Amino acid sequence: MKVLVDADACPVKEIIVDTAKKYNVQVYMVTDDSHILYFAEENVHVVTVDQGDDSADLAIANRTEKGDICVTADYGLATLILGKKATVIHPNGFFYTAENIERMLFERHLSREMRRQKKGRGGHIRKRTKEDDAAFFSVFEKALGQKNPNNS
Repeated sequence: MKVLVDADACPVKEIIVDTAKKYNVQVYMVTDDSHILYFAEENVHVVTVDQGDDSADLAIANRTEKGDICVTADYGLATLILGKKATVIHPNGFFYTAENIERMLFERHLSREMRRQKKGRGGHIRKRTKEDDAAFFSVFEKALGQKNPNNS
């Protein structure tokens, strides 16, 4: 088992590194070359890919194997990873499943259509909270403690 992280805008990188170290699990932070990441921990590897549409997502998908854990907020990437029988976790602290991914993809499609038609809801992205981090930690630790919670 290894952990692959869609690291470009991931807000829980430090939680992942600290928790994976306790479980002695290898972590691969995948980012494009517009970001610079460095981690001193021996179990953390930074994988840098060229900038480009979905280059980091494809690198993650190509490296993922059954039983791995992937952390991403990208629904499309989550769909690919679920197809590989790996565990996928959203940074807000929930597992992607075959049951919820279809709904999320449909909602994303509707939102795109509304934006295209300029009927967007507006609003802002809410600020990340300590509760969000705690929810992620709980789900991530559960995934590390089990072989594969979604596909057992």
